Amino acid sequence: MDNEKTKNEQAEKASEYPYVIEMRNITKEFPGIIANDNITLQLKRGEIHALLGENGAGKSTLMSVLFGLYQPEKGEIYKNGEKVTINDPNDANALGIGMVHQHFKLVEVFTVLDNIILGVEPNTAGFLRKKEARKKVVELSQKYGLNVDPDAIVEDITVGMQQRTEILKMLYRDNEVLIFDEPTAVLTPQEISELMNIMKGLAAEGKSILFISHKLNEIMEVADRCTVLRKGKYIGTVNIKDATKEMLSAMMVGRSIKFSVDKAPAQPKETVLEIHNLTVKSKVHKKNAVNNVSLSVRAGEIVCIAGIDGNGQSEFVSALTGLEKAEPGSSVILCGEDITRKSIRYKNTHGISHIPEDRHKHGLILDYSLEENLVLQRYFEPQFQNHGFINFAEVRSYAVDLIDKFDVRSGQGPVTTARSMSGGNQQKAIIARELDRDHKLLIAVQPTRGLDVGAIEFIHEQIVASRDAGAAVLLVSLELDEVMDLSDRILVMYEGEIVGELDPKTTTVEELGLYMAGAKRQDMTGGDKA
Repeated sequence: MDNEKTKNEQAEKASEYPYVIEMRNITKEFPGIIANDNITLQLKRGEIHALLGENGAGKSTLMSVLFGLYQPEKGEIYKNGEKVTINDPNDANALGIGMVHQHFKLVEVFTVLDNIILGVEPNTAGFLRKKEARKKVVELSQKYGLNVDPDAIVEDITVGMQQRTEILKMLYRDNEVLIFDEPTAVLTPQEISELMNIMKGLAAEGKSILFISHKLNEIMEVADRCTVLRKGKYIGTVNIKDATKEMLSAMMVGRSIKFSVDKAPAQPKETVLEIHNLTVKSKVHKKNAVNNVSLSVRAGEIVCIAGIDGNGQSEFVSALTGLEKAEPGSSVILCGEDITRKSIRYKNTHGISHIPEDRHKHGLILDYSLEENLVLQRYFEPQFQNHGFINFAEVRSYAVDLIDKFDVRSGQGPVTTARSMSGGNQQKAIIARELDRDHKLLIAVQPTRGLDVGAIEFIHEQIVASRDAGAAVLLVSLELDEVMDLSDRILVMYEGEIVGELDPKTTTVEELGLYMAGAKRQDMTGGDKA
């Protein structure tokens, strides 16, 4: 009875205190950099609080301190007004704090259910009570509209469903403070909309949400308040209802940002890339992932492949770059030469630059240094080697120049391990490497994924400059604003086929959406059919 009374008194005291979490004067240092410099953050009960900042501003670091992954050099954390110590994620979970990381922490060969209960498995005398756990997971899934199959294997489900699995992991542990680190970076527009609704539902249930994002539209739609960091320092906290995108972006990068791409009309010249009857088999179903696709891209133009994720874009790019084999009868012609069966290195050294979709799998060797990653496709060139020995002084000089030109931020400059860098700065490193190489064709897949508005503006300028210097650009993007602003021509891919060619100057987002959803289709001889 006394215990019940004590619990009620604690709950009553907690409900009177305005902040469920306070991080006061947090300072966190790494070699060569102060990631968080005397930052204070206050989270109200039941609010969605956005954390906004440039790549490398210290957002993920601050949340990792709250989740117990890092220990701060200075500062204190309070839960419901009482000082707490968080030495590791187990302490965070015990305090009701959960986190969905930017790169998910799931065991791919386990089922959804096994991932959710991992570490907190219900058992009696060492025997798992999976039936009980499954019931709770299904109830939570239905209650919050997550609709995840608990028996599905994680590697077989979409990225959006993997994220929902991470959310269920938090809810299963009864977390009341939910941290979302860049939750929309890998989602389709439809999945983003669904996630926004899920977050609003969680907040309405009394959960308190910390939401790291670069995307101002999302913050304006879903957040109640927003705290802005810049270069590790606290800039300010604003009520979203009193803010504008322009105001937030200026706080974030310290200058005004252009939200539209500044570019002259395209001046297309000779054909650089010709694709004839490209077909790629699917690894997951009997239909072809890419089915008999033909297209061309000319020097001096940006052609965008638009479509909802999972409609063959990834397999299409993999076949072009040599990561997957095309079926017999397919041909890829680069500047008049058939390169369909050529090696990846041959394609790289003969004019193709590739910004890959997955920066960790195909863009970087994470345990190599930044300078080593910047010369991955060039270390064998005369500039960087002599009689088989790498000239490390030349590599260092080259890396320093690229880091400065593309504003790649890292704690120890060129010797920083790629794994330790923020996702946005990893992306900038890849873009620096690929754009700096002499290329006739730039294949850019989701080039601004995970980048802040200042970096997006810069990267768009670089892609346009590449076009204007005479390169052909093949852009693959899920971001409709990027598709409309950056493209000179739009080709829509649906179920592995090109179903429409659109002019961004005359089409609308609504029309583009109809093609992407398969509700509208051109006969590709000039007419339309619904």
